[in-house]
Amino acid sequence: MGHRLRRVAMVLLGAVLLGTVGLSLGTWYGGRGVTPPSDDQAQGVAAQLLPGAVPGDSGQVVHGYRWGVSLAADDLGSGRTLFQYDDGDDCGLSEQLRRNAGTQGWQGLRRVPGYLCDGWRAERDGLTFTLDYSASGTELTIAPAAPGKFLPSTVAGTLVGAAAGAALFGWVARRRRPVPLLVCTLVTVGLLPGVALTWTVLGPGIVTEPVWPVWPALAPLLVPLWLVLLLVGVCAFPKRETRTDPSSRVTVVVVSVACALAPVVMAAALLFMFVLAQPDQGWP
Repeated sequence: MGHRLRRVAMVLLGAVLLGTVGLSLGTWYGGRGVTPPSDDQAQGVAAQLLPGAVPGDSGQVVHGYRWGVSLAADDLGSGRTLFQYDDGDDCGLSEQLRRNAGTQGWQGLRRVPGYLCDGWRAERDGLTFTLDYSASGTELTIAPAAPGKFLPSTVAGTLVGAAAGAALFGWVARRRRPVPLLVCTLVTVGLLPGVALTWTVLGPGIVTEPVWPVWPALAPLLVPLWLVLLLVGVCAFPKRETRTDPSSRVTVVVVSVACALAPVVMAAALLFMFVLAQPDQGWP
């Protein structure tokens, strides 16, 4: 019974790890091909939503920059236009925008929690608007909406990755010890930083913000880690074949390396998250 539970746990672990990788690839592929709004188009939308409100900045075009990774011009989350307003403390713009969006056919209107007041987000004709209240002021953002292939691509990538991970870890679980321990530990430690940060930034913004830049942003950290883990695997497998009782030795090596590297990896990953994902640095 215990052996069967361990095998099920390994299958689930593989599905989560590689499923998250597949999800990231799916969001990258599905988010390709968007067209940022033109200046006239963005200004027309802002004038319709907030007639009579004069922005402090007539329209600042910003280019996608996420987790220290510059997005391509046709990536979801790339080019967008920002309008900054002085709304004071009465939340008048929020209520005005909510009424106008409802009468102008904007779809999926939903509340966005803000610093002083709640903002709003909706979609129409391949564009989205987001009214956001933050410590730095009130901003109206006009950006491309997620293309139609985004959700199917994300779901397909997640399912393919999860199936591959479950199959790989299920096959490894049927091998004689200590192969399952070695392989699962190496793969888990190697993928854990990217998986953890991907789920951290997913939240409700999966269809509005790209999550795949987590992986190239962590590449300077992950590539050396993977090389170290590869060296551990190369050293551990021959020991298993040449020693009469290799299980204890391989277990000690793998667990020691994992215990030593995991805190370092996660601390470095959290440092990346703190430095590269600050709100005021996300869109320079």
